[in-house]
Amino acid sequence: MAKPTTRLKPDELLTHLHDALAVLGLTELRRALDESLDEPVQDESRLAWLWRLVEPQLRRRVESRAERRVRESRLPVRKTFEAFDFAFQPKLDKDLVIELATLRFLAQGKNVLLAGMSGTGKSHIALALALLACNANRRVLYTTSAEMLARLTMGLADDTLTRALKPYTRAELLVLDEVGLEQVERNEARRSGLMQKVLLPRYNHRRSTVITSNIAWESWGDYLGDHLGATALVDRMVHHSHVIVINGPSYRDWEHKQDVAAARAADKAKPETATSAAKPPAPATSGGARRRAR
Repeated sequence: MAKPTTRLKPDELLTHLHDALAVLGLTELRRALDESLDEPVQDESRLAWLWRLVEPQLRRRVESRAERRVRESRLPVRKTFEAFDFAFQPKLDKDLVIELATLRFLAQGKNVLLAGMSGTGKSHIALALALLACNANRRVLYTTSAEMLARLTMGLADDTLTRALKPYTRAELLVLDEVGLEQVERNEARRSGLMQKVLLPRYNHRRSTVITSNIAWESWGDYLGDHLGATALVDRMVHHSHVIVINGPSYRDWEHKQDVAAARAADKAKPETATSAAKPPAPATSGGARRRAR
């Protein structure tokens, strides 16, 4: 039978603490305990001392959990709002974007619909929201519309559609990027109402979806090949949504022009080089050869 802890010597008690923390998997807490014993803080309250021990373990758990969420979400790249150039899109409702960054729309079961031409920042906003949701320990799934419809079409072909739908319908936040960007995707979208099979259950269960598209909402009937079904779908999506239409320049086009201008400026700054090599001197000619030439 183990000795009561009150009768243990300090070094024995420390050994028991190390063993207990190892069993609990609290490695950061054990490290913080050893550091606090090596370098005690004068006049530190018991609560402050305890928080100093717990905080590193808590931080590690939160960071590890967020990393796992990011891996599971399949985000192609990590985007943040700190890196978003709001000044480049002055017509964008910045206050609304900042409100979305609080993730209250998730608790409210609302969607975010982002429309605009290519390069205007729609995907950046969607990816930044997804990253914030991962950091908040939400189950997130990112997909392009083309990729999702291709997977569902395969499920339809091999009779596994119900299983293929589950990741898209169960995620707390689904990011559906680039809707309508590819012609192949548009052809697939007309088959068996695959888009409706994802979005309608999410609407009914109040699970948030972020959609980016360069198709106007009134044109979704042509895109889905079903004007009646598209009208009902868009009506439901807009009903519980924050709608953002970005009417502005393309950042990618602007960046490309900047790169071209910088390259031209660099070429002009280079020192001029001779366009042709100097002619070699004519070979010497003997007197006999000169006479024969005459």
